[in-house]
Amino acid sequence: MTQIDLPEDDTPEASLAKGKPAFDQDPHRVRDISERNLEVAIGREVRAFRRQQGLTVADLAGITGLSIGMLSKIENGITSPSLTTLQILSHAFSTPVTSFFRRFEERREVQHVKAGEHVEIERRGTRAGHQYNLLGHIGSNSSGVVVEPYIITLTEESDVFPTFQHDGIELLYMLEGEVQYRHGDQLFHMKPGDSLFFDADAQHGPEVLVKLPARYLSVISYPQA
Repeated sequence: MTQIDLPEDDTPEASLAKGKPAFDQDPHRVRDISERNLEVAIGREVRAFRRQQGLTVADLAGITGLSIGMLSKIENGITSPSLTTLQILSHAFSTPVTSFFRRFEERREVQHVKAGEHVEIERRGTRAGHQYNLLGHIGSNSSGVVVEPYIITLTEESDVFPTFQHDGIELLYMLEGEVQYRHGDQLFHMKPGDSLFFDADAQHGPEVLVKLPARYLSVISYPQA
């Protein structure tokens, strides 16, 4: 009997069944030129405004007098809307015409921090002896997420009470030394190369300084206000 090889199931459900995390986006996908053009940028803004106001395409067609087909083409970047069409849409959303172009003109920020060029700060709630070196900061951005990357150094003078508690998700990556790190009611022995990824709304922090000096990377992310 001839054996037939069935295609591997790569759905999110199948990935979860195999114990692998399932992700909705491909981090290695590169946008082609057609996705960077003005029509696509306008279309994304129109769709975003429509969804923010809880409107369906049919609802928007009824408000503006534009056809569902035309609106669909605009939102998908297939057609270039005229200035008159953009004016009609701006009135429907109560937003300036220029707001449809912001993503096309938006600058994507990047920061390069050389070794030793971090910014030493006193973070709110920091315990004595906890040195926070901020590796970079990007404020308001299109992702809707704020990310704070730090290098944290603990010394003999460091406090060890786990009183940190804040919004967001945090990743720790141990670089040097050893600590017993608490998260909620659990204690983790962190050594170089170990990582801890957790909900930062639970009390957390280094409870026992096993081997000093201790240094770890802390990346905190939370929704943009």
